[in-house]
Amino acid sequence: ALGAGLAGGADVVLIPEIPYNTAAVAESIKARRIAGSRFSIVAVSEGAMSAEDFARHDELKARKAAADVEEKEHLAEELAVFRKNQKDSTIHLAEELEKATGLESRVTILGHVQRGGTPSPVDRLLATRLGSAAAEAIDAGTFGVMIAARGDEAVPVPLREVAGRRKAVPLDHPWIDTARRLGISLGD
Repeated sequence: ALGAGLAGGADVVLIPEIPYNTAAVAESIKARRIAGSRFSIVAVSEGAMSAEDFARHDELKARKAAADVEEKEHLAEELAVFRKNQKDSTIHLAEELEKATGLESRVTILGHVQRGGTPSPVDRLLATRLGSAAAEAIDAGTFGVMIAARGDEAVPVPLREVAGRRKAVPLDHPWIDTARRLGISLGD
């Protein structure tokens, strides 16, 4: 979402690593409106949470970690419900922003077709490099790996090192700095 927001001209980008304040997002949109903008684009990453939801999630996780076996089961269920409810968080955010700004919100959830598109020459080159390296790994009898682009190399990475892990955006990432310098609101 951060890269797409930067590349696509988003005015607000919300990512999981930076809990957002709905009022701050609304103020950013209202300021753009006052400055003459007729619309604002808000890119919301899967897993982005309001500061309140972020605090609640952390509290539930901490309580679960310190709980006895019976309480752990109850808290695991509570966490599952919390996470299930987060799936509608973008729609809920849009409703809150409509109320706070008085402006219509339209939500588009990107599906696989929308995430794709006509590949650029760079996309095609990357796919060819990675596909070729994957075929070489199979030919060499190397399985249980994914092929990653690291610099100019395509290297096998064991799935056990990456499966089930979320790749977080470090808070000192240059794209975050770029977004801030461009005046893109990150909701904080």
